[in-house]
Amino acid sequence: MNSKDRRKLIKDFLYESQEPLKGENLAKNLGVTRQIIVKDIAILRASGIKIIATPKGYIISEDKKNSIRKVLALKHKPEEIEDELETIIKFGGIIEDVIIEHRLYGEIRGMLMIKTLYDVQNFVNKVNRYDSEPLLILTGGVHLHTITVESKDALDNIITELKNKNYLISD
Repeated sequence: MNSKDRRKLIKDFLYESQEPLKGENLAKNLGVTRQIIVKDIAILRASGIKIIATPKGYIISEDKKNSIRKVLALKHKPEEIEDELETIIKFGGIIEDVIIEHRLYGEIRGMLMIKTLYDVQNFVNKVNRYDSEPLLILTGGVHLHTITVESKDALDNIITELKNKNYLISD
């Protein structure tokens, strides 16, 4: 199979999949190395396909016409991460990313794509298992999340709850 056909297959796999696809699995299925997949993904991105790399694998970014996206500024302690994420998910929000402003590097963004309570638990388990520091450690708890919701009511509920918990800096 040539590279053009392989990239078409990768694109088709990503569009058809309901779950993120790991680069290692794509490489194995297509009989190439993971590095070839990384290169193919870069070429597909350059062609205009909105592919996002998440901790769970690659996904196609779907711009839903009726959805609402909002960036929220938040501040809380590391031990409150799970509660913050669950608050957003509880009202139907999808947490696309976490963003911090670093003095040296500028904006640092980590793709999350947390959609369910199961995703929240997996994220929290990884933080604990890898003994990793979340990005908010670098900024005294201040960070941004891009969230997507299906309705203004859902967004209003998320904002109200985050305000009540004193996590929201501004809205």
